Amino acid sequence: MKGWALIGLVLCCAAAQAEEHGVNVVAQGRLQLKGGAMAVAVSPPPASIQRVLIILHGRLRNADTYLHSAEKAAEQAGQQGTTLVIAPQFLNEQDVARHTLPNDLLRWQGNDWMAAGLSTGPNPVSSFQVLDDIVARVSDRQQFPEVKEIVIAGHSGGAQVVQRYALLAQGQYRINPRFVIANPSSYAYFDAQRPMAFDAASCPGFNRWKYGLQDLPAYAAGRTPAQLEEHYVKRDIVYLLGQQDIDPEHPALDKGCEAQTQGAYRLLRGHFFFDYLTRRHPEGLNQRLIEVPGVGHDGDGMFNSPEGLRVLFGQ
Repeated sequence: MKGWALIGLVLCCAAAQAEEHGVNVVAQGRLQLKGGAMAVAVSPPPASIQRVLIILHGRLRNADTYLHSAEKAAEQAGQQGTTLVIAPQFLNEQDVARHTLPNDLLRWQGNDWMAAGLSTGPNPVSSFQVLDDIVARVSDRQQFPEVKEIVIAGHSGGAQVVQRYALLAQGQYRINPRFVIANPSSYAYFDAQRPMAFDAASCPGFNRWKYGLQDLPAYAAGRTPAQLEEHYVKRDIVYLLGQQDIDPEHPALDKGCEAQTQGAYRLLRGHFFFDYLTRRHPEGLNQRLIEVPGVGHDGDGMFNSPEGLRVLFGQ
């Protein structure tokens, strides 16, 4: 149980089955942070923790599903003996009420956590500050002396969070994370340029956060769009796109006008954004776009593909 103690994690409560409109399972782990306790699902810690994979759920807040998918990927890659998987669970007010959860648990209003929003209790904490704290904790040489690699990955809604976090993240770490962004519905652009023609007057929010850098959240206070872009392009980022994620009518696809300005479907939106980056930075990027053949909008399929295993585990 050494790894559990190191991360400051305690187990409590049996997994709670969700009622309608709530999460299916409430993660059993609790990570104590300055602003409150964070619900987390965590893999059994190996004897030697050399890599930490932080995997983010999407709108369903199904941390357990993503934990199991990442554990399966680690096993496929032969890295389960050196990889600790952490799946934070960003509960909202509805989850806490329906499952009668303790008041010290961090929770957010609706999907505010996806865009660096502040928690509604027990204290106001940005969801991105939570990620800062987790990365800082596992980067600490005294607590995790053998860790050499940190990977932050997400699919779909979770990938939207990873892309925005990579843009705004302000933590200073011993180990710079690699960000794996798989099949998000949209991206945060740096200016008003978009790949699709549209009428800005009929889509006034197209360049506001989280689609652009107007009206940034409090977490980003004091930093300019130019500074954010400068830091972002230096990040180690992989855009992992399913070749079959091409349905413009997919039920989970963001079809708002703000997202439609970025392309008709996810594969196209990813290519458009990467092309936008490379045009703005002809000097080169520390970033890659990798397609996954034969996979559509399927997080498990993406992360357990040969391409997914390579970017998650350096295979």
